[in-house]
Amino acid sequence: MPGQSPIAETAPLSLCALEPHVPADRLVAEMVPPPRFDTVRFDTYVPDPDQPSQTDAVKVLDEFAHGLGGAHATGAGKKGSARSGSSEGWWRFGRKAAPASGPRGVYLDGGYGVGKTHLLASLWHATPAAPSLKAFGTFVELTNLVGALGFQQTVQTLSGHRLLCIDEFELDDPGDTVLVSSLLSRLVEAGVALAATSNTLPGKLGEGRFAAADFLREIQGLSSHFRPLRIDGEDYRHRGLPEAPAPYSDEQVTRAAYATEGASLDDFPSLLDHLARVHPSRYGALTDGIQAVCLTDVQPVPDQSTALRLVVLADRLYDREIPVLASGLPFDRLFSDEMLNGGYRKKYFRAISRLTALARDAKGLVAQ
Repeated sequence: MPGQSPIAETAPLSLCALEPHVPADRLVAEMVPPPRFDTVRFDTYVPDPDQPSQTDAVKVLDEFAHGLGGAHATGAGKKGSARSGSSEGWWRFGRKAAPASGPRGVYLDGGYGVGKTHLLASLWHATPAAPSLKAFGTFVELTNLVGALGFQQTVQTLSGHRLLCIDEFELDDPGDTVLVSSLLSRLVEAGVALAATSNTLPGKLGEGRFAAADFLREIQGLSSHFRPLRIDGEDYRHRGLPEAPAPYSDEQVTRAAYATEGASLDDFPSLLDHLARVHPSRYGALTDGIQAVCLTDVQPVPDQSTALRLVVLADRLYDREIPVLASGLPFDRLFSDEMLNGGYRKKYFRAISRLTALARDAKGLVAQ
């Protein structure tokens, strides 16, 4: 930069220079809560006292977890199997066991920032089963697992699990709808309990994104596997906190990248172009070893496809607690009004919320 030189000799990393390959066995091994949620538990969740649904959700999910302590209902769809026996091993509301023919999972529905992922990860941790018998992943990671292993092998791999947790459950296209409907039906038949989070009720999945009415049977089939659990509240990431820091100058961001070990430095338009060449399932691997992401020249996202890729990257950065330092436009101006009022609006608001939290985390990278 004119007038000042970088304060370290080693150039920062560049996300644009990375094109990670993720083998199938790593995809399976990494189906555990991400670093941000590795230590969360039900007793570390802080319910909003003005939102009783949050306290209720903790109680229901804790009971759900303990109800999964019985024998795994392998072959649950067969007559005389564990499915038709004791209710032990399946979750209940209050003291009443859920009927064997009813939903075999719980679906956490609520706005962004109410702690749904915290609760889902807490459920995973609280379920009394070995880590190898329970899986946790985002919807994108689950569909990619099918792409890597094939449908039958994915069914075989997950059928022995006690619990499958799916974060950010959202249907963006008809292919995903048919695929996931078939997969979850097979897993439920094998006795796998399900839990998911989303900003959209299961019966409304795909609404405003594609001709969901043409796939009503699949969507209704998905909905039948879950009992919705509504969680109300404000975005906890910004509740009572100061406003997000304003963007820094290009020079400040560049100098911070050179001064921070393990930081990456990219200009925002180039990064968006690069994301189009990397499958979204690899965005987590893209950040391996990265301690901070530094971006210059943040601009409005040009189109919907690019915006959806950025949402996935924001989720992976947030999961891995990687601060984001940026120059250019503030993050709340990334998406156009049309995008924020369209079918993916909840995804975009979640991305803004998470990127704003990561920008706040990055304030310490800039020398005062």
